[in-house]
Amino acid sequence: MVRFEERKVPVTGEKYVTVFGSGTALRDDPILNKGTCFPEAERDALGLRGLLPPDVATPEEQEERAYGHYRRATDDIQRYLTLAALQDRNETLFYRLLSHHLEEMVPIVYTPTVGKVCEQYSHIYRRPRGVYVSSRDRGRIAEVLSNQRREGCRVIVITDNEAILGIGDQGVGGMGIAIGKLALYTAGAGIHPARALPLDFDVGTDNAALLDDPLYLGVREPRLKGEAYFSLLDELVEAILSIYPGALVQWEDFAKHNAFRVLERYRRRLLSFNDDIQGTGAVVVAGMRRALARVGRHWGDERIVLYGAGAAGAGCALALRATLREQGVPESELNRRVLCLDSRGLVLADRPGLEGEKRDIAADPALVTDWLGAPSPPGLLDVIEHFRPTALLGVSGQPGAFTEQVVRWMQVGCERPIILPLSNPTSLCEATPENLLRWTHGAAVVGTGSPFPDVVHGDIHYQIGQGNNALIFPGIGLGATAVEACWLPDSAFAAAAGAVAEFPIAAGPGAPIYPPLSKLREVARQVARAVGRSLVSSGDAPHILDAEVDARIRSATWEPVYLPYRPA
Repeated sequence: MVRFEERKVPVTGEKYVTVFGSGTALRDDPILNKGTCFPEAERDALGLRGLLPPDVATPEEQEERAYGHYRRATDDIQRYLTLAALQDRNETLFYRLLSHHLEEMVPIVYTPTVGKVCEQYSHIYRRPRGVYVSSRDRGRIAEVLSNQRREGCRVIVITDNEAILGIGDQGVGGMGIAIGKLALYTAGAGIHPARALPLDFDVGTDNAALLDDPLYLGVREPRLKGEAYFSLLDELVEAILSIYPGALVQWEDFAKHNAFRVLERYRRRLLSFNDDIQGTGAVVVAGMRRALARVGRHWGDERIVLYGAGAAGAGCALALRATLREQGVPESELNRRVLCLDSRGLVLADRPGLEGEKRDIAADPALVTDWLGAPSPPGLLDVIEHFRPTALLGVSGQPGAFTEQVVRWMQVGCERPIILPLSNPTSLCEATPENLLRWTHGAAVVGTGSPFPDVVHGDIHYQIGQGNNALIFPGIGLGATAVEACWLPDSAFAAAAGAVAEFPIAAGPGAPIYPPLSKLREVARQVARAVGRSLVSSGDAPHILDAEVDARIRSATWEPVYLPYRPA
Protein backbone atom coordinates (compact mmCIF):
# COMPACT_ATOMS: atom_id res chain seq x y z
CA MET A 1 0.00 0.00 0.00
CA VAL A 2 1.38 3.43 -0.96
CA ARG A 3 1.54 5.67 2.12
CA PHE A 4 2.99 8.83 0.56
CA GLU A 5 4.34 10.41 -2.60
CA GLU A 6 6.86 13.23 -2.86
CA ARG A 7 5.78 15.80 -5.44
CA LYS A 8 6.64 19.29 -6.65
CA VAL A 9 4.52 22.37 -7.30
CA PRO A 10 4.76 22.72 -11.12
CA VAL A 11 5.38 26.48 -11.20
CA THR A 12 7.70 26.97 -8.22
CA GLY A 13 9.32 23.55 -7.93
CA GLU A 14 8.57 23.52 -4.19
CA LYS A 15 8.57 19.99 -2.77
CA TYR A 16 5.66 18.63 -0.78
CA VAL A 17 4.36 15.21 0.30
CA THR A 18 0.95 13.80 -0.55
CA VAL A 19 -0.08 11.49 2.29
CA PHE A 20 -2.68 8.72 2.02
CA GLY A 21 -3.39 8.35 5.74
CA SER A 22 -4.57 10.56 8.55
CA GLY A 23 -5.11 10.71 12.30
CA THR A 24 -3.41 8.15 14.50
CA ALA A 25 -2.23 6.14 11.49
CA LEU A 26 -0.24 9.16 10.32
CA ARG A 27 0.97 10.09 13.80
CA ASP A 28 2.17 6.53 14.45
CA ASP A 29 3.98 6.10 11.11
CA PRO A 30 7.70 6.70 11.84
CA ILE A 31 8.43 7.65 8.23
CA LEU A 32 5.73 10.36 8.14
CA ASN A 33 5.39 11.43 11.77
CA LYS A 34 6.43 15.01 12.53
CA GLY A 35 5.41 14.80 16.18
CA THR A 36 5.10 18.20 17.81
CA CYS A 37 6.24 19.86 14.57
CA PHE A 38 2.95 19.27 12.73
CA PRO A 39 1.74 22.83 11.96
CA GLU A 40 -1.79 23.94 12.81
CA ALA A 41 -3.06 23.72 9.23
CA GLU A 42 -1.85 20.13 8.81
CA ARG A 43 -3.35 19.13 12.17
CA ASP A 44 -6.73 20.28 10.89
CA ALA A 45 -6.39 18.87 7.37
CA LEU A 46 -5.06 15.48 8.45
CA GLY A 47 -7.21 14.66 11.45
CA LEU A 48 -4.51 15.32 14.04
CA ARG A 49 -6.28 17.96 16.13
CA GLY A 50 -6.19 16.80 19.76
CA LEU A 51 -3.80 13.92 19.07
CA LEU A 52 -0.74 16.03 19.94
CA PRO A 53 0.14 18.59 22.63
CA PRO A 54 -1.20 22.01 21.53
CA ASP A 55 2.13 23.84 21.17
CA VAL A 56 3.77 23.64 17.73
CA ALA A 57 7.51 23.12 18.22
CA THR A 58 10.28 24.11 15.85
CA PRO A 59 12.57 21.35 14.54
CA GLU A 60 15.37 22.85 16.62
CA GLU A 61 13.32 22.63 19.81
CA GLN A 62 12.26 19.10 19.00
CA GLU A 63 15.87 18.08 18.38
CA GLU A 64 17.02 19.70 21.62
CA ARG A 65 14.45 17.67 23.55
CA ALA A 66 15.51 14.42 21.83
CA TYR A 67 19.19 15.12 22.50
CA GLY A 68 18.34 15.70 26.13
CA HIS A 69 16.76 12.23 26.31
CA TYR A 70 19.93 10.79 24.76
CA ARG A 71 22.29 12.59 27.15
CA ARG A 72 20.36 11.36 30.17
CA ALA A 73 20.95 7.71 29.24
CA THR A 74 23.41 6.13 31.65
CA ASP A 75 25.35 3.70 29.45
CA ASP A 76 25.87 2.83 25.77
CA ILE A 77 23.13 0.20 25.64
CA GLN A 78 20.65 2.69 27.08
CA ARG A 79 21.84 5.29 24.57
CA TYR A 80 21.26 2.77 21.78
CA LEU A 81 17.76 1.98 23.04
CA THR A 82 16.97 5.69 23.34
CA LEU A 83 17.96 6.26 19.72
CA ALA A 84 16.16 3.10 18.56
CA ALA A 85 12.95 4.27 20.26
CA LEU A 86 13.28 7.64 18.51
CA GLN A 87 13.85 5.92 15.16
CA ASP A 88 10.73 3.82 15.75
CA ARG A 89 8.51 6.86 16.23
CA ASN A 90 10.07 9.63 14.07
CA GLU A 91 12.71 8.75 11.48
CA THR A 92 13.21 12.31 10.26
CA LEU A 93 14.03 13.53 13.76
CA PHE A 94 16.26 10.49 14.36
CA TYR A 95 18.33 11.20 11.25
CA ARG A 96 18.42 14.93 11.92
CA LEU A 97 19.85 14.23 15.37
CA LEU A 98 22.27 11.58 14.09
CA SER A 99 23.53 13.78 11.27
CA HIS A 100 24.35 16.57 13.73
CA HIS A 101 26.21 14.24 16.11
CA LEU A 102 27.82 11.68 13.81
CA GLU A 103 31.12 11.20 15.62
CA GLU A 104 29.33 10.88 18.94
CA MET A 105 26.52 8.58 17.80
CA VAL A 106 27.95 6.34 15.06
CA PRO A 107 29.76 4.25 17.73
CA ILE A 108 26.34 3.82 19.38
CA VAL A 109 24.19 2.89 16.37
CA TYR A 110 27.03 0.87 14.87
CA THR A 111 30.32 -0.58 16.11
CA PRO A 112 31.32 -1.01 18.89
CA THR A 113 27.99 -0.73 20.77
CA VAL A 114 25.97 -2.67 18.20
CA GLY A 115 28.07 -5.73 19.02
CA LYS A 116 26.75 -5.67 22.59
CA VAL A 117 23.25 -5.10 21.23
CA CYS A 118 23.50 -8.21 19.04
CA GLU A 119 24.63 -10.28 22.02
CA GLN A 120 21.68 -9.09 24.12
CA TYR A 121 19.15 -8.79 21.29
CA SER A 122 16.53 -11.24 22.58
CA HIS A 123 16.66 -9.68 26.07
CA ILE A 124 16.43 -6.01 25.05
CA TYR A 125 14.07 -6.52 22.09
CA ARG A 126 11.36 -3.82 21.92
CA ARG A 127 9.72 -3.97 18.50
CA PRO A 128 10.48 -5.42 15.03
CA ARG A 129 12.24 -3.56 12.24
CA GLY A 130 12.79 -4.91 8.75
CA VAL A 131 11.97 -8.46 7.70
CA TYR A 132 12.92 -11.83 9.16
CA VAL A 133 13.29 -14.71 6.70
CA SER A 134 13.91 -18.05 8.37
CA SER A 135 14.34 -21.69 7.47
CA ARG A 136 10.67 -22.13 8.39
CA ASP A 137 9.72 -20.00 5.38
CA ARG A 138 11.04 -22.36 2.72
CA GLY A 139 8.72 -22.34 -0.29
CA ARG A 140 7.04 -19.07 0.66
CA ILE A 141 9.84 -16.49 0.92
CA ALA A 142 8.30 -14.29 -1.78
CA GLU A 143 5.13 -14.14 0.30
CA VAL A 144 7.17 -13.18 3.37
CA LEU A 145 8.90 -10.35 1.51
CA SER A 146 5.58 -9.13 0.17
CA ASN A 147 4.38 -8.67 3.75
CA GLN A 148 7.13 -6.04 4.15
CA ARG A 149 6.84 -4.61 0.68
CA ARG A 150 8.53 -1.24 0.27
CA GLU A 151 7.82 0.68 -2.88
CA GLY A 152 11.05 1.73 -4.55
CA CYS A 153 13.32 -0.21 -2.18
CA ARG A 154 16.90 0.68 -3.12
CA VAL A 155 19.20 -0.99 -0.58
CA ILE A 156 18.85 -4.24 1.38
CA VAL A 157 21.38 -5.36 4.01
CA ILE A 158 21.23 -9.12 4.60
CA THR A 159 23.03 -11.01 7.36
CA ASP A 160 22.91 -14.70 8.17
CA ASN A 161 24.19 -13.81 11.66
CA GLU A 162 27.16 -16.21 11.68
CA ALA A 163 30.15 -13.87 11.89
CA ILE A 164 28.93 -10.74 13.65
CA LEU A 165 31.85 -8.32 13.99
CA GLY A 166 34.47 -10.28 15.94
CA ILE A 167 32.00 -12.01 18.26
CA GLY A 168 30.75 -14.79 16.01
CA ASP A 169 27.38 -16.49 15.72
CA GLN A 170 24.66 -14.34 17.31
CA GLY A 171 21.62 -15.99 15.75
CA VAL A 172 18.70 -13.67 15.13
CA GLY A 173 20.56 -11.00 17.12
CA GLY A 174 22.54 -10.21 13.99
CA MET A 175 19.58 -8.10 12.87
CA GLY A 176 21.16 -5.30 14.90
CA ILE A 177 24.01 -5.19 12.37
CA ALA A 178 21.67 -4.87 9.38
CA ILE A 179 19.73 -2.08 11.09
CA GLY A 180 22.93 -0.24 12.04
CA LYS A 181 24.40 -0.46 8.54
CA LEU A 182 21.25 0.97 6.99
CA ALA A 183 21.22 3.83 9.49
CA LEU A 184 24.60 4.79 8.02
CA TYR A 185 23.31 4.42 4.46
CA THR A 186 20.71 7.04 5.30
CA ALA A 187 22.85 9.29 7.51
CA GLY A 188 25.77 9.11 5.09
CA ALA A 189 24.41 8.70 1.58
CA GLY A 190 20.90 10.01 2.11
CA ILE A 191 19.13 6.79 1.12
CA HIS A 192 15.51 7.46 2.11
CA PRO A 193 14.67 5.33 5.19
CA ALA A 194 11.53 4.07 3.44
CA ARG A 195 13.77 2.71 0.65
CA ALA A 196 16.11 0.78 2.96
CA LEU A 197 15.37 -2.73 4.22
CA PRO A 198 17.24 -4.71 6.91
CA LEU A 199 16.81 -8.46 6.39
CA ASP A 200 17.72 -11.20 8.84
CA PHE A 201 18.32 -14.57 7.17
CA ASP A 202 17.83 -16.92 10.13
CA VAL A 203 19.01 -20.42 9.27
CA GLY A 204 19.44 -21.48 12.90
CA THR A 205 22.43 -21.07 15.21
CA ASP A 206 25.28 -23.16 16.56
CA ASN A 207 25.61 -20.89 19.59
CA ALA A 208 24.70 -23.24 22.44
CA ALA A 209 24.06 -20.38 24.86
CA LEU A 210 21.39 -18.98 22.54
CA LEU A 211 19.75 -22.34 22.01
CA ASP A 212 19.54 -22.79 25.79
CA ASP A 213 18.24 -19.26 26.43
CA PRO A 214 14.47 -19.37 27.14
CA LEU A 215 14.10 -15.81 25.80
CA TYR A 216 15.89 -16.45 22.49
CA LEU A 217 13.77 -15.18 19.58
CA GLY A 218 15.36 -17.00 16.65
CA VAL A 219 15.05 -20.47 15.15
CA ARG A 220 16.07 -22.99 17.82
CA GLU A 221 17.86 -25.39 15.48
CA PRO A 222 21.45 -26.00 14.39
CA ARG A 223 22.55 -23.97 11.39
CA LEU A 224 21.66 -25.14 7.92
CA LYS A 225 24.71 -26.07 5.89
CA GLY A 226 25.59 -27.13 2.38
CA GLU A 227 22.85 -27.60 -0.18
CA ALA A 228 20.04 -26.96 2.33
CA TYR A 229 21.58 -23.55 3.10
CA PHE A 230 22.20 -22.52 -0.49
CA SER A 231 18.85 -23.71 -1.83
CA LEU A 232 17.12 -21.51 0.75
CA LEU A 233 19.38 -18.59 -0.15
CA ASP A 234 18.63 -19.19 -3.85
CA GLU A 235 14.94 -18.85 -3.06
CA LEU A 236 15.58 -15.60 -1.19
CA VAL A 237 17.58 -14.15 -4.09
CA GLU A 238 14.85 -15.01 -6.59
CA ALA A 239 12.24 -13.44 -4.32
CA ILE A 240 14.29 -10.23 -4.06
CA LEU A 241 14.63 -10.05 -7.84
CA SER A 242 10.85 -10.39 -8.11
CA ILE A 243 9.68 -8.18 -5.23
CA TYR A 244 12.46 -5.55 -5.15
CA PRO A 245 13.86 -5.32 -8.71
CA GLY A 246 16.77 -2.91 -9.00
CA ALA A 247 17.63 -2.99 -5.29
CA LEU A 248 21.24 -3.35 -4.22
CA VAL A 249 22.02 -6.09 -1.69
CA GLN A 250 24.84 -5.89 0.81
CA TRP A 251 25.89 -9.29 2.20
CA GLU A 252 26.90 -8.64 5.78
CA ASP A 253 28.83 -10.70 8.35
CA PHE A 254 28.72 -14.05 6.58
CA ALA A 255 31.32 -16.48 7.94
CA LYS A 256 34.48 -16.97 5.89
CA HIS A 257 33.48 -20.44 4.66
CA ASN A 258 30.38 -18.92 3.01
CA ALA A 259 31.28 -15.28 2.36
CA PHE A 260 33.23 -15.74 -0.88
CA ARG A 261 30.89 -18.48 -2.12
CA VAL A 262 27.84 -16.27 -1.61
CA LEU A 263 29.52 -13.31 -3.30
CA GLU A 264 30.62 -15.27 -6.35
CA ARG A 265 27.35 -17.19 -6.61
CA TYR A 266 25.15 -14.10 -6.78
CA ARG A 267 27.13 -11.01 -7.75
CA ARG A 268 26.24 -11.38 -11.46
CA ARG A 269 22.61 -12.40 -10.83
CA LEU A 270 21.85 -9.73 -8.26
CA LEU A 271 23.36 -6.27 -7.84
CA SER A 272 25.27 -7.07 -4.67
CA PHE A 273 28.54 -6.95 -2.76
CA ASN A 274 30.11 -8.17 0.45
CA ASP A 275 31.18 -5.32 2.69
CA ASP A 276 33.51 -7.44 4.81
CA ILE A 277 35.43 -8.51 1.71
CA GLN A 278 35.15 -5.62 -0.74
CA GLY A 279 34.32 -2.71 1.55
CA THR A 280 37.14 -3.52 3.95
CA GLY A 281 39.52 -4.01 1.04
CA ALA A 282 38.62 -0.57 -0.32
CA VAL A 283 38.98 1.20 3.01
CA VAL A 284 42.41 -0.43 3.51
CA VAL A 285 43.60 0.64 0.05
CA ALA A 286 42.37 4.18 0.80
CA GLY A 287 44.28 4.29 4.09
CA MET A 288 47.44 2.89 2.52
CA ARG A 289 47.30 5.48 -0.26
CA ARG A 290 47.11 8.34 2.23
CA ALA A 291 49.75 6.79 4.51
CA LEU A 292 52.22 6.29 1.66
CA ALA A 293 51.81 9.91 0.64
CA ARG A 294 52.47 10.87 4.28
CA VAL A 295 55.78 8.97 4.48
CA GLY A 296 56.88 9.65 0.90
CA ARG A 297 56.98 6.06 -0.33
CA HIS A 298 55.53 4.41 -3.44
CA TRP A 299 53.45 1.26 -3.79
CA GLY A 300 56.38 -0.45 -5.50
CA ASP A 301 58.39 -0.08 -2.28
CA GLU A 302 55.89 -1.87 -0.06
CA ARG A 303 56.06 -5.22 1.70
CA ILE A 304 52.73 -5.80 3.44
CA VAL A 305 51.70 -8.27 6.14
CA LEU A 306 48.06 -9.02 6.99
CA TYR A 307 47.44 -10.67 10.34
CA GLY A 308 44.13 -12.46 9.83
CA ALA A 309 43.03 -14.38 6.75
CA GLY A 310 39.26 -14.61 7.12
CA ALA A 311 36.83 -12.91 4.76
CA ALA A 312 38.09 -9.43 5.62
CA GLY A 313 41.76 -10.41 5.57
CA ALA A 314 41.46 -12.18 2.24
CA GLY A 315 39.49 -9.29 0.80
CA CYS A 316 42.18 -6.84 1.88
CA ALA A 317 44.96 -9.01 0.48
CA LEU A 318 43.26 -9.30 -2.90
CA ALA A 319 42.56 -5.56 -3.04
CA LEU A 320 46.16 -4.72 -2.12
CA ARG A 321 47.55 -7.12 -4.70
CA ALA A 322 45.25 -5.62 -7.35
CA THR A 323 46.53 -2.16 -6.44
CA LEU A 324 50.16 -3.27 -6.64
CA ARG A 325 49.41 -4.80 -10.03
CA GLU A 326 47.94 -1.50 -11.23
CA GLN A 327 51.05 0.29 -9.96
CA GLY A 328 53.30 -1.86 -12.12
CA VAL A 329 54.45 -4.58 -9.74
CA PRO A 330 54.92 -7.77 -11.80
CA GLU A 331 52.35 -10.53 -11.33
CA SER A 332 55.08 -12.94 -10.25
CA GLU A 333 55.97 -10.62 -7.36
CA LEU A 334 52.50 -10.19 -5.87
CA ASN A 335 52.56 -13.31 -3.68
CA ARG A 336 55.93 -12.18 -2.32
CA ARG A 337 54.75 -8.65 -1.50
CA VAL A 338 51.48 -9.26 0.37
CA LEU A 339 51.63 -11.99 3.01
CA CYS A 340 48.75 -13.30 5.14
CA LEU A 341 48.77 -15.14 8.44
CA ASP A 342 45.93 -17.15 9.93
CA SER A 343 45.66 -19.14 13.15
CA ARG A 344 48.19 -21.67 11.78
CA GLY A 345 50.79 -19.09 10.78
CA LEU A 346 51.91 -17.80 7.40
CA VAL A 347 49.65 -19.01 4.59
CA LEU A 348 51.95 -20.67 2.05
CA ALA A 349 50.95 -22.11 -1.31
CA ASP A 350 52.33 -25.56 -0.43
CA ARG A 351 50.11 -25.95 2.66
CA PRO A 352 48.04 -29.13 2.26
CA GLY A 353 44.31 -28.65 1.75
CA LEU A 354 44.38 -25.02 0.63
CA GLU A 355 41.29 -24.04 -1.32
CA GLY A 356 39.20 -21.05 -2.31
CA GLU A 357 40.38 -17.64 -1.17
CA LYS A 358 43.19 -19.14 0.97
CA ARG A 359 44.77 -20.52 -2.19
CA ASP A 360 44.39 -17.13 -3.87
CA ILE A 361 46.20 -15.23 -1.10
CA ALA A 362 48.92 -17.81 -0.29
CA ALA A 363 52.55 -16.73 -0.40
CA ASP A 364 55.33 -18.21 -2.53
CA PRO A 365 56.96 -20.98 -0.43
CA ALA A 366 60.36 -20.07 -1.89
CA LEU A 367 60.17 -16.84 0.05
CA VAL A 368 60.83 -18.59 3.37
CA THR A 369 63.47 -21.12 2.33
CA ASP A 370 66.33 -18.98 3.64
CA TRP A 371 64.60 -17.82 6.83
CA LEU A 372 67.05 -19.51 9.17
CA GLY A 373 65.61 -20.47 12.52
CA ALA A 374 62.00 -19.79 11.56
CA PRO A 375 59.45 -22.54 12.28
CA SER A 376 57.27 -24.00 9.55
CA PRO A 377 54.96 -22.25 9.03
CA PRO A 378 56.39 -19.02 10.46
CA GLY A 379 54.40 -17.05 13.02
CA LEU A 380 53.88 -13.29 13.15
CA LEU A 381 57.14 -12.39 14.88
CA ASP A 382 59.14 -14.67 12.58
CA VAL A 383 57.57 -13.03 9.53
CA ILE A 384 58.30 -9.55 10.87
CA GLU A 385 61.95 -10.42 11.62
CA HIS A 386 62.70 -12.02 8.27
CA PHE A 387 60.34 -10.29 5.81
CA ARG A 388 60.94 -6.78 7.19
CA PRO A 389 57.52 -5.46 6.17
CA THR A 390 56.78 -1.78 5.65
CA ALA A 391 53.10 -2.16 6.59
CA LEU A 392 51.29 -4.35 9.14
CA LEU A 393 47.51 -4.69 9.08
CA GLY A 394 45.37 -6.46 11.67
CA VAL A 395 42.05 -8.11 10.80
CA SER A 396 42.33 -11.01 13.23
CA GLY A 397 40.02 -10.12 16.11
CA GLN A 398 42.92 -11.03 18.44
CA PRO A 399 43.36 -8.24 21.02
CA GLY A 400 46.95 -7.35 21.82
CA ALA A 401 48.40 -9.40 18.95
CA PHE A 402 50.68 -6.52 17.93
CA THR A 403 53.00 -6.69 20.92
CA GLU A 404 55.80 -4.30 21.74
CA GLN A 405 58.34 -6.82 20.41
CA VAL A 406 56.46 -7.15 17.11
CA VAL A 407 56.18 -3.40 16.70
CA ARG A 408 59.81 -2.70 17.56
CA TRP A 409 60.89 -5.29 14.99
CA MET A 410 58.66 -3.52 12.48
CA GLN A 411 60.68 -0.35 12.98
CA VAL A 412 63.97 -2.22 12.64
CA GLY A 413 63.00 -3.03 9.07
CA CYS A 414 61.24 0.24 8.25
CA GLU A 415 61.89 3.61 9.83
CA ARG A 416 58.28 4.76 9.38
CA PRO A 417 56.03 1.69 9.40
CA ILE A 418 52.34 1.83 8.55
CA ILE A 419 50.38 -0.06 11.22
CA LEU A 420 46.63 -0.47 10.93
CA PRO A 421 44.98 -2.56 13.69
CA LEU A 422 41.55 -2.76 12.09
CA SER A 423 39.66 -5.36 14.14
CA ASN A 424 36.47 -4.26 15.83
CA PRO A 425 34.80 -3.84 18.18
CA THR A 426 37.36 -1.82 20.15
CA SER A 427 37.97 -4.63 22.65
CA LEU A 428 39.35 -6.84 19.85
CA CYS A 429 41.83 -4.34 18.40
CA GLU A 430 45.34 -5.76 17.87
CA ALA A 431 46.99 -2.78 19.58
CA THR A 432 46.09 0.67 20.86
CA PRO A 433 47.30 3.75 18.97
CA GLU A 434 48.87 5.06 22.17
CA ASN A 435 51.13 1.99 22.44
CA LEU A 436 51.98 1.95 18.74
CA LEU A 437 53.12 5.56 18.82
CA ARG A 438 55.01 5.12 22.08
CA TRP A 439 56.82 1.98 20.92
CA THR A 440 57.88 3.65 17.63
CA HIS A 441 58.67 7.04 19.22
CA GLY A 442 55.90 8.63 17.16
CA ALA A 443 57.20 7.36 13.81
CA ALA A 444 54.42 4.91 12.94
CA VAL A 445 51.52 5.97 10.73
CA VAL A 446 48.49 4.60 12.55
CA GLY A 447 44.86 4.04 11.63
CA THR A 448 42.30 1.84 13.36
CA GLY A 449 39.02 0.11 12.62
CA SER A 450 37.36 1.22 15.85
CA PRO A 451 37.14 4.71 17.33
CA PHE A 452 40.04 5.78 19.56
CA PRO A 453 40.76 9.12 21.25
CA ASP A 454 43.56 11.38 20.08
CA VAL A 455 47.06 10.67 21.38
CA VAL A 456 49.62 13.21 22.55
CA HIS A 457 53.18 11.97 22.12
CA GLY A 458 56.04 14.36 22.68
CA ASP A 459 54.91 17.72 21.35
CA ILE A 460 52.65 16.29 18.64
CA HIS A 461 48.89 15.80 18.91
CA TYR A 462 47.94 12.71 16.85
CA GLN A 463 44.43 12.34 15.49
CA ILE A 464 43.62 8.67 15.02
CA GLY A 465 41.77 8.14 11.75
CA GLN A 466 39.15 5.41 11.82
CA GLY A 467 39.13 3.11 8.80
CA ASN A 468 35.41 2.59 9.13
CA ASN A 469 33.69 0.85 6.22
CA ALA A 470 31.03 3.55 6.54
CA LEU A 471 33.42 5.66 4.46
CA ILE A 472 32.85 3.21 1.59
CA PHE A 473 29.53 1.34 1.55
CA PRO A 474 27.00 4.22 1.68
CA GLY A 475 28.59 5.81 -1.37
CA ILE A 476 28.74 2.45 -3.15
CA GLY A 477 25.01 2.00 -2.63
CA LEU A 478 24.11 5.52 -3.68
CA GLY A 479 26.35 5.56 -6.76
CA ALA A 480 25.42 2.08 -8.01
CA THR A 481 21.66 2.55 -7.68
CA ALA A 482 21.72 6.10 -9.07
CA VAL A 483 23.24 4.91 -12.36
CA GLU A 484 21.22 1.64 -12.41
CA ALA A 485 24.28 -0.60 -12.43
CA CYS A 486 23.87 -4.24 -13.47
CA TRP A 487 26.67 -5.47 -11.19
CA LEU A 488 29.64 -4.21 -9.16
CA PRO A 489 33.06 -5.08 -10.62
CA ASP A 490 36.24 -4.68 -8.58
CA SER A 491 36.98 -1.42 -10.42
CA ALA A 492 34.04 0.21 -8.61
CA PHE A 493 35.68 -0.46 -5.24
CA ALA A 494 39.01 0.84 -6.52
CA ALA A 495 37.20 4.04 -7.51
CA ALA A 496 35.64 4.23 -4.03
CA ALA A 497 39.05 3.80 -2.40
CA GLY A 498 40.48 6.57 -4.55
CA ALA A 499 37.65 8.92 -3.62
CA VAL A 500 38.23 8.38 0.11
CA ALA A 501 42.00 8.75 -0.26
CA GLU A 502 41.57 12.03 -2.14
CA PHE A 503 38.98 13.53 0.21
CA PRO A 504 40.50 16.76 1.58
CA ILE A 505 41.51 16.52 5.25
CA ALA A 506 44.06 18.25 7.45
CA ALA A 507 47.74 17.64 6.74
CA GLY A 508 50.87 17.95 8.84
CA PRO A 509 52.32 16.04 11.80
CA GLY A 510 49.73 14.03 13.67
CA ALA A 511 47.05 14.35 10.97
CA PRO A 512 44.77 11.33 10.44
CA ILE A 513 44.86 9.14 7.34
CA TYR A 514 41.05 8.85 7.17
CA PRO A 515 38.38 11.57 7.01
CA PRO A 516 36.46 12.09 10.26
CA LEU A 517 33.00 10.57 10.51
CA SER A 518 31.63 14.09 10.93
CA LYS A 519 32.29 14.42 7.17
CA LEU A 520 30.45 11.20 6.32
CA ARG A 521 27.82 12.94 4.18
CA GLU A 522 30.42 14.68 2.01
CA VAL A 523 32.58 11.55 1.76
CA ALA A 524 29.61 9.42 0.66
CA ARG A 525 28.72 11.86 -2.11
CA GLN A 526 32.31 11.94 -3.37
CA VAL A 527 32.43 8.12 -3.32
CA ALA A 528 29.04 7.90 -5.07
CA ARG A 529 30.19 10.19 -7.87
CA ALA A 530 33.42 8.22 -8.36
CA VAL A 531 31.61 4.87 -8.30
CA GLY A 532 28.81 6.02 -10.60
CA ARG A 533 31.22 7.40 -13.16
CA SER A 534 33.40 4.28 -12.95
CA LEU A 535 30.41 2.01 -13.58
CA VAL A 536 29.31 4.04 -16.60
CA SER A 537 32.86 4.12 -17.95
CA SER A 538 33.28 0.35 -17.61
CA GLY A 539 29.97 -0.32 -19.35
CA ASP A 540 28.41 -1.85 -16.24
CA ALA A 541 25.69 0.82 -16.17
CA PRO A 542 23.79 2.57 -18.98
CA HIS A 543 25.78 5.31 -20.69
CA ILE A 544 25.10 8.79 -19.31
CA LEU A 545 27.23 11.92 -19.04
CA ASP A 546 29.09 12.80 -15.82
CA ALA A 547 26.74 15.72 -15.27
CA GLU A 548 23.77 13.34 -15.35
CA VAL A 549 25.51 11.02 -12.85
CA ASP A 550 25.90 13.96 -10.48
CA ALA A 551 22.30 15.08 -11.03
CA ARG A 552 20.94 11.61 -10.28
CA ILE A 553 22.95 11.39 -7.09
CA ARG A 554 21.64 14.77 -5.94
CA SER A 555 18.09 13.75 -6.79
CA ALA A 556 18.39 10.45 -4.89
CA THR A 557 19.76 12.07 -1.73
CA TRP A 558 17.17 12.52 1.04
CA GLU A 559 17.58 15.22 3.66
CA PRO A 560 16.05 14.84 7.16
CA VAL A 561 13.77 17.86 6.97
CA TYR A 562 9.99 18.14 7.24
CA LEU A 563 8.27 18.86 3.94
CA PRO A 564 4.75 20.29 3.77
CA TYR A 565 1.99 17.65 3.76
CA ARG A 566 -1.16 17.60 1.68
CA PRO A 567 -3.97 15.06 2.01
CA ALA A 568 -4.52 12.78 -0.97
